[in-house]
Amino acid sequence: MNAGELLANSLSPDQATRENATQKLEQASRENYPGYVHTLASELANEASPVFVRNAAGLALKNALTARDSARQAEYSNRWLSLDVKIRNEIKEFVLRGLHSEQVKAGTVSAQSVAAIATVELPQGQWPDLIEILLRFINTGTSVPLRQSTLSAIGFICEVLDPDVLSVRADEILTAVVHGARKEEASTDVQLAAMQALYNSLSFIRENFEREGERNYIMQVVCEATQSPSVQVQAMAFECLVRIMTLYYNKMAYYMERALFGLTVMGMKSEEEAVALQAIEFWTSVAEEETNLESDYLDAQEGLLDGEIEPPKYFAKIALPEVVPVLLQLLTRQDEDAEEGEWNVSMAAGTCLSFLAQAVHDPIVPAVIPFIEANIKQENWHQREAAVMAFGSILVGPDPTVLTPLVNQALPILINMMSDPQSQVKDTTAWTLGRICESLITSIKPDVHLHALVSALVAGLQDSPHIIANCCWALMNLADGLYELYDSSEEQNTGPLSPYFEGIVGALLQVTETAGNESNYRTSAYEAITSFVQQATPDCLQVVSNTALKILDRMEHLLNVQNQILGADDRNNWNDLQSNLCSVTVSVIRKLGVGIQPLADRVMTLLLQLIQSAGKTSTILEDAFLVIGSLSAAIESKFAPYIPAFLPFLYPALKAYDDTQLCTVAVGIIGDITRALGDQTEQYAQAFVTVLLENLSSEVLNRNVKISILACFGDIALAIGPKFEPYLETAMTVLRQAAALQANPLDYESIDYIANLREGILEAHTGVITGFKKTERAQLLVSHVPAILELVQKVLADDNSGEPLDKLAYGVIGDLADAFPSGELKPLLLAEWIGTSLVSRKGYDKETKTTIKWAREMVKRATA
Repeated sequence: MNAGELLANSLSPDQATRENATQKLEQASRENYPGYVHTLASELANEASPVFVRNAAGLALKNALTARDSARQAEYSNRWLSLDVKIRNEIKEFVLRGLHSEQVKAGTVSAQSVAAIATVELPQGQWPDLIEILLRFINTGTSVPLRQSTLSAIGFICEVLDPDVLSVRADEILTAVVHGARKEEASTDVQLAAMQALYNSLSFIRENFEREGERNYIMQVVCEATQSPSVQVQAMAFECLVRIMTLYYNKMAYYMERALFGLTVMGMKSEEEAVALQAIEFWTSVAEEETNLESDYLDAQEGLLDGEIEPPKYFAKIALPEVVPVLLQLLTRQDEDAEEGEWNVSMAAGTCLSFLAQAVHDPIVPAVIPFIEANIKQENWHQREAAVMAFGSILVGPDPTVLTPLVNQALPILINMMSDPQSQVKDTTAWTLGRICESLITSIKPDVHLHALVSALVAGLQDSPHIIANCCWALMNLADGLYELYDSSEEQNTGPLSPYFEGIVGALLQVTETAGNESNYRTSAYEAITSFVQQATPDCLQVVSNTALKILDRMEHLLNVQNQILGADDRNNWNDLQSNLCSVTVSVIRKLGVGIQPLADRVMTLLLQLIQSAGKTSTILEDAFLVIGSLSAAIESKFAPYIPAFLPFLYPALKAYDDTQLCTVAVGIIGDITRALGDQTEQYAQAFVTVLLENLSSEVLNRNVKISILACFGDIALAIGPKFEPYLETAMTVLRQAAALQANPLDYESIDYIANLREGILEAHTGVITGFKKTERAQLLVSHVPAILELVQKVLADDNSGEPLDKLAYGVIGDLADAFPSGELKPLLLAEWIGTSLVSRKGYDKETKTTIKWAREMVKRATA
């Protein structure tokens, strides 16, 4: 079978044919990579091949060069760069030839292949003439498909490459792209490709945007394109404006006044949905940008951010009188036949209104309320639903004191609307009630509103899936909000929801008995149950215990029927259910505490069966481990009998280097177990330390997992105290080596990582010092104190540390002084920097100040 037939078969509707072809292609890729990619490129350039085969060849070539995972991308890049130069050049000739194809689809996939190769080669200084070749195709080519495909190639390259790689040719690229995007361009296909390329290049033309003349020309071309006869070009032009606003907000005042206000409002009124959606998105991005800028500005005013930060230009507030009326009318353009998750102008308008409320605050209220009052009782359901959506969209942003009287007035109407004959109205009403419960819980008066509100939401649990999901969300917010509002101490025996607790949980459990999960409603019901369990007051604990029994029964039933699972959908459904059950079980254990003990045997038996049946399904393993961690924390030393049966499942998870999340959870379980067992951990300490050290030495394991491992040494030391002595030197050496790492001051990711690393190290030091403190073996720490204090000094001198890290550092100073009260560390503790640090008057919160005060007292005592 030749390559063309294989590629054609890889797209076959017949599953067996498709899988067979795919396997053979993968085999060819592994066994003869040079021949494989050369054949694909040749097939892509072959004008005699059917277009769908050429497309398959191009996509396979692109996929052989690009990967989302960075490690795999590095592997693919190295594999390509190790090819013979002659073969690479031939492949590049093929993909460039593909750009000339009169079949536009083949030209587009050729553009993707060109970009895939460019992504690998250009950063290495290879294929230096590529941009020149592409520019020549655009500037001298007469073929419309060639210019279109080449502009697409440039767009794809700009989208994925670091701007610095292309900075030398930025002016030429921009000139070619803008030239193709002009209204004078005869071909709308070329103009569209140019607009898409411009969109992708916007992040690397910062220097051009700094120059007023060039900026004016770019903006003129984009603004003119919003008036193109082509709907696609119009929509793409508005999409460019959205990105320009995000990237170059501070340069936009001139254009807002002269063009953008009018163009975007007119665009929102367009009958073409694609155009209207992007014009609405423009104002959503303006509002979002101004919300963030205002937040940064206020933080800077309070001294929480360094540097001079300008306030926003308040475009949204200025445009409110023109923009809001249009949005309110667009809310009435609901599509009652819309598919789940389908985006339309009505949804976009609601989202935009929500962002505007956060950006402009109180002024949104008088702009919207007249519309709500005029439409909420209209016979036309479109207007009723739009009124409720408008109300729900402005509940976050304005001052709660402005909104509370309105919510009090609206609640009875909204509760009544949960019985509306139109499902869309009920759905939006349930969502709005959920937002009230989430953001304005103080507006809900238990003696006035609660009975009717709970009754309406529970009745909604019998409705359609989407309404059920929103009712579950509203009930979850209600439980969380009322608990926070009324249950300020453990002494409180009852709460506002106590009379309804059993009924609500029972109704939610009934919802979860279904086999389906359309609109995620079953998952939403389990999440609501989890919240109710977490927020249960003492008078509801019996209901929590009964719920635990039902959840365990379901877990057991699922384990018994797993052999009946037939396909991938059934397996995914089974996995989702087990995850939901694990989440509820965690909340039950945390709520009951040691009261879970009578069920502990059953919980562990089921969890070990679940882990065994999960195989390599990491999400199930993570969920099961989290339940086990919660159980160990709840029953503490009584968890000991379960450890021998559990450890054989824990070690493979610790060795799952390629699964960062699972490995992190597994490391956390060691911490949970050591805290639960205390000094009984000694019998497992050597095994734990050994496996953790092996993990630290792995070159594959994610570096963030290694931070958790460092902190875990502290957990073990704290649990077994001086019995940690056999591992002390090794642990302290590892911690010292880690502390020597420095952040790249120009790399935010590096700064963040070093801060997290230091936090893990200081947590480990806290555990070790506390474990040895006030024991005969405390002297073993003395030789390590200079290195510990060196790290503490670095942390307190680093502006990037942040308060939580500073607090840990102050705590370590106090712990060391407390561990050696008789002057053993006096010369070290009298260092000038320590004295200065302990009288620091930074704007710390009360807890941190308490830690500093305690550390100061400990140092005073230890240096007396």
